[in-house]
Amino acid sequence: MPQKTDQWTSKLGFILAAAGSAIGLGAIWKLPYVAGTSGGGAFFVIFLLFTILLGLPLLLAEFTVGRHTQKEAISAYRTIAPGSKWHWIGKLGVCTSFLLLSFYSVVGGWIVVYLYRAFTLNINGMSPDEFGAMFENTIANPYLAVFAHLIFILMTILVVQGGVQKGIERSSKWMMPALFVLFILIVIRSLTLDGAAEGVRFFLLPDFSSMTGDTILYALGQAFFSLSLGVSIMVTYSSYLKSKESLPKSAVSIVGLTIFISLLAGLAIFPAVFAFGLEPTEGPPLLFIVLPAVFSSIPLGNLFFILFMALLLFATLTSAFSLLEMVVASMTKNDPTKRKKSAWIAGMLIFMMGIPSALSYGVLSDPYFFGLTFFDFLDFVVSNILLPIGALLIAIFVPLKINKKTLAAEIQQGSSIKMFWFNIWFVLVKYIIPIAIVFAFLHVLGII
Repeated sequence: MPQKTDQWTSKLGFILAAAGSAIGLGAIWKLPYVAGTSGGGAFFVIFLLFTILLGLPLLLAEFTVGRHTQKEAISAYRTIAPGSKWHWIGKLGVCTSFLLLSFYSVVGGWIVVYLYRAFTLNINGMSPDEFGAMFENTIANPYLAVFAHLIFILMTILVVQGGVQKGIERSSKWMMPALFVLFILIVIRSLTLDGAAEGVRFFLLPDFSSMTGDTILYALGQAFFSLSLGVSIMVTYSSYLKSKESLPKSAVSIVGLTIFISLLAGLAIFPAVFAFGLEPTEGPPLLFIVLPAVFSSIPLGNLFFILFMALLLFATLTSAFSLLEMVVASMTKNDPTKRKKSAWIAGMLIFMMGIPSALSYGVLSDPYFFGLTFFDFLDFVVSNILLPIGALLIAIFVPLKINKKTLAAEIQQGSSIKMFWFNIWFVLVKYIIPIAIVFAFLHVLGII
């Protein structure tokens, strides 16, 4: 197996960085509003099933490609299937990461603004309506939205240019544990609000009578989105993993952390939504209206507001690191001398691509793109088209182009997993996951 100098220093560092990629990206920002608009408990149950039965096997599939080749995504696919077009899976992943970070960093910019306001604003006694007005003013101000988007991109570049160990791993090791601790404190406070029980029931008690085909489709998309799957990020991240580490244990740990944070996100937001008489279908603003309103009603609310926004920024950044790393790794091809220049070039191009998204709730708020704003259009294309296509291609590629014995040896390396479980994983990846993704696509196309 080829060796490289750029590796995670520990299994914990890898798990925290990979979980950070998933947690900030999917669980905190997106899951609450997708669940709120897609049936609450019914959505969450289906999301859990898809995450365990489809997401976990696909995550392990990406791990095998990355660690087996010890190369970033494009080179990894090219190494396994030389002389073919399969390396386009990696190119698709780079393109998807580029587009995803371009609008995701806009959300990161909003968080930067809120962190600044947390230090300068006294939120005690502010109502949800006042927070709603503040959010509308934030996203509609073109200069503020673009400037904040730029600040977030610059923060991401500065870490990624430092490399895997000194940049991404070092940041993730202290950002992620701090996020876990504060999130638990916020959940405790949210659950003690008057009327919180109704929010818990909405989130955890499934009502399958309200379930639609869209609920299933969005749950599948969220399962991939929340684990950063279909982009080959985990191929690149696992290429920095030492051969002695257990891939199955790492995959289970990352899925477990992601599910745990998804649960905490729902328990932090939905009890507060119902306690304040708000609608769970309000969408992404839940994060910028509901939780600040919770803080405004408790002792030391300003301090909690500051801490939460700081740690939310950390979680958002860990996702951004993985997206930019995906693009940078494809440019450097493991040449560390090219990292700094590549990080700045890629980051600035992503910033420019993200400007229309930053303006999508202000001067470009008209629904020009199939009835959607530019931001919402990119979100739909990435979440419902590019991520599933990438996931489908990876699920086809791994059992088709990697010998089954080689796969078993890679998965069992550093692990005591039995062949029984390996065979179940193999069947899920080769047959079940592709069928599930194809059905989801047929639904998107209106065929079923």
